[in-house]
Amino acid sequence: MREIKCPNCGEVFVVDESGYAQIVQQIRDKEFEKEVQRREKDFMDKKESDLKLARMEQKEAHDKELSAKEAELSEKDRVIEKLKAQISGNETEKKLAVSEAVQEIEKEMAKKAAEITELKSRLSNKETENQLKEKSLREQYEDKLKLKDEQIEYYKDFKAKQSTKMVGESLERHCLNQFNSLRMTAFPEAYFEKDNDAHTGSKGDFIFRESKDGVEFISIMFEMKNEMEETAAKHKNEDFFKELDKDRREKKCEYAVLVSLLEIDNELYNNGIVDVSYRYEKMYVIRPQFFIPIITLLRNAALNSLKYRQELEIARHQQVDILHFEENMNAFKEGFARNYRIASERFKKAVEEIDKTILHLQKTKEALLSSENNLRLANNKADDLSIKKLTKNAPAVKEMFDGLK
Repeated sequence: MREIKCPNCGEVFVVDESGYAQIVQQIRDKEFEKEVQRREKDFMDKKESDLKLARMEQKEAHDKELSAKEAELSEKDRVIEKLKAQISGNETEKKLAVSEAVQEIEKEMAKKAAEITELKSRLSNKETENQLKEKSLREQYEDKLKLKDEQIEYYKDFKAKQSTKMVGESLERHCLNQFNSLRMTAFPEAYFEKDNDAHTGSKGDFIFRESKDGVEFISIMFEMKNEMEETAAKHKNEDFFKELDKDRREKKCEYAVLVSLLEIDNELYNNGIVDVSYRYEKMYVIRPQFFIPIITLLRNAALNSLKYRQELEIARHQQVDILHFEENMNAFKEGFARNYRIASERFKKAVEEIDKTILHLQKTKEALLSSENNLRLANNKADDLSIKKLTKNAPAVKEMFDGLK
C-alpha cells in the first residue's frame, strides 16, 4: 500500500500499488508532454529567429550586390560615353586604322594564298612523282612477270618436245647443241666434251676446259638434270650437289654447274644464276637458258687472272729446280765444317727470297756473293764436291751460277 499526501489540503490518501503506479504514470505523461511542448516551442522560436537573421543577412548581401551592380553599370555607362566621345572625335583616325588593318589582312591573305599555291604545286609534283614511281614499279613487275611467263613457256615447250619425242632430245643434247652453235666463234680453243671417265665410280655429264700458252685458266664440271612431268618421285636440285662436288674434285675442275629443270616452281632457281657455294665451293645452279651466259661469265673472270696464273706456273717450275738443288745440298752438308754451315745458311736465305718473289733475286745475289769465301773454304774440305754435281738436276740454279761468274 502507498500513502499520498495532497499538497494543497494536506490530506493523506492510501492507495494500492496498482493505483499508485497509474498515478505516477499519469504524472509522468503529463510532465513529459509539457516538456515536449516546451522544447517544441523553444525549437520553433529558435527557428523563427534563425529565419529572420538569414533573411536579414540575405537582404543585406542582396543590397550590397545590387549596389555593386549599379556602380558597375554606372561605370560602364561612363566608359561608353567616353568611347562615344572618342569615336565621334577620331572618326578619321578610326578609318585610317581600319584601312591599315584591312591592308595588313589582305597582305596576310595574299601570303597565305601564295603558300597554298606552293603547297598545291608541291603536292601536284609529289603526286606526279608518286605516279612515275608507281608506273616504274608496275613496269618492273610486269617485266619480271613477263620474264617468268617466258621461262615457264620455255620449260613447257621443252617438256612438250621431250614428251612428243618420248624424251628424244635430252637436256644434255640441248646444251651441247647450244655450245656447238657458238664453239668456233666464241670458244675456238676450248675443250667441251662428255665426261666418260667413270673409273672412280661416278662421272659428270660434260667438262669444259680452256688454256692459253699452255696454262689452263678455266675448268667447269657440268651436270644436267631433268625429269618428266608424270614422274611420281620428284627430285630436288640439292639431291645432286654432293655427287657433283665429288665429280668436280676428282676431275680437278675449278667450278661445278648444275643445269636443271627440277623444281620448276621454285622461285630461287627461277631468278637466274644461283650461287650455292654456301653449301659446296664454287658451285652454281642454272636453268638451261643461262648455260652459255654462265660459261661466258666464269671464262671472262678467269681471263682476268690469267697473267697471275702464268706467273704462278713459272714460279712453280723454278720452285721445282730449287727443290732439286736443296736435295743435293742435303746429301753432303753433314760433312761440312763451320764455314760451310755459314754458307748453307746464306743459301737457305736465298732460297726463301726466291720462293717469295723473283723481284728479290738481287738480294739473293748479294747473299750468294757474301758466301763465296765460305764456299771456297768448304770446297777445299770437300774435294769430291763440285758445283756441277750440285746443279745437275737444277738448270735454273745453274743459270744463276753462270750469271754470277
